[in-house]
Amino acid sequence: MEAETANDPELLAGISGKLTAEGHVLKARVYFADTDFTGVVYHARYLEFLERGRSDFLRLAGVHHTELADGKHGEALSWIVRRMEIDFRQPARVDDIVTVVTQVAEISGARIRMNQKLLRDTELLVEAKVEAAIIGESGKPRRFPKEWIAAFLAPGS
Repeated sequence: MEAETANDPELLAGISGKLTAEGHVLKARVYFADTDFTGVVYHARYLEFLERGRSDFLRLAGVHHTELADGKHGEALSWIVRRMEIDFRQPARVDDIVTVVTQVAEISGARIRMNQKLLRDTELLVEAKVEAAIIGESGKPRRFPKEWIAAFLAPGS
């Protein structure tokens, strides 16, 4: 049996979700560790589901956190979340299969605004608006490389 590797396309497709014409879709299971004592997802854990959706969207779009950190773009770069607005509509529960949908709303200079949804089947559980940016080692914003903008705006093509 062949060993699975972190670069195996079939493995990545399963754990990283998929790019679509509208953005990115990621499925995840709600585990007991994600919930409070009532079996409902603890409010702060929703941020982790949304983060996984954004991170896997970026990975599949060709923006890898490890390449940012190793200075491939002239200096070490980091993502920061500048602003987030969240509406909790319905609770997710232990053993639910949820879908994180991530869509780019706007890109300007060093900022990207994304709309995210967490769904159980077609039921909207959480809706979020996220503004993220890239900063350099000095902590100052850096403009996105042009190739990223094209990848962000046309993810499924």
